[in-house]
Amino acid sequence: MKIHAHLIPIFLTPCLKNGKKGRGHIGLKNSPFIIAEIGINASGSLDNAKRLIDMAKSCGCDAVKFQKRTIDVVYTNEFLDSLRESPWGTTQRHQKEGLEFGRKAYDEIDVYCKRKMIPWFASAWDVKSQSFLQQYDMPYNKIASAMLTHDRVLRMVAKERKPTFISTGMSDYNQIDRAVKIFRRYGCPFILMHTTSTYPCRDEDTNLLVIPQLRRRYKCPVGYSGHEVGILPSILAVSLGAVAIERHISLDRSSYGSDQAASLERAGLERLVRDARMVAVNLGDGVKRVLDSERKAEKSLRYWI
Repeated sequence: MKIHAHLIPIFLTPCLKNGKKGRGHIGLKNSPFIIAEIGINASGSLDNAKRLIDMAKSCGCDAVKFQKRTIDVVYTNEFLDSLRESPWGTTQRHQKEGLEFGRKAYDEIDVYCKRKMIPWFASAWDVKSQSFLQQYDMPYNKIASAMLTHDRVLRMVAKERKPTFISTGMSDYNQIDRAVKIFRRYGCPFILMHTTSTYPCRDEDTNLLVIPQLRRRYKCPVGYSGHEVGILPSILAVSLGAVAIERHISLDRSSYGSDQAASLERAGLERLVRDARMVAVNLGDGVKRVLDSERKAEKSLRYWI
């Protein structure tokens, strides 16, 4: 079966070959490539993280993703000292530190993902966090929407030349132009991820027609990072040419955490993976003809032929 060219999951942006710029491609495992965003939904629990990794693997996801922050770099002391009730205490610092994994936990996550044979990677929210992540053999990088305008982080990631997913929430074309220019300057393959940075995202704010617009403007593969409650926008994104889908996942959407309500539990994730992988099958090749499967009906229904 011939599949639409825009659904083929490859990075088509310039890359470096033997020190010279050329046209290259870096393949992804499936179309679409499905990323299970664990992020802060593990609630600082390594056991929860492993359960979410197991869930992503058993549902057929291609990779899992985390988030890494250096708390005292990302947030001001004034903010960290402000009040916030959480399972870890009464300040923002208690909450932020309670959610964060350190070296020992990530060492175990790295071993566990290798054992389960599912790649993992993470989005760094500051330079120190990206340096921390460099010690692991991650196949991909991720630029969070919040970091799209952080030139120093962009340059640091682009210099690694790993395939990078770049989320574009809260951004206009001028800001995306600047980020794309940095990645092309360093010959780093990338995929732009259309997203709306609201949690959860209303259907009327998903604005999925941005996906083909981004593909035309930047001549690069485009994916979708969804924060909606259901799965329909993610499936529609694939039909519009998204070659990667990223969704937050949760053990219990009603549990504590700002991302939980915008996440998928196991049943939703299973449906997402199943339906997203069927989009290309249903779209077909676009050539109108009499299919072999129609021949029997043709003979019985067009009896006058």
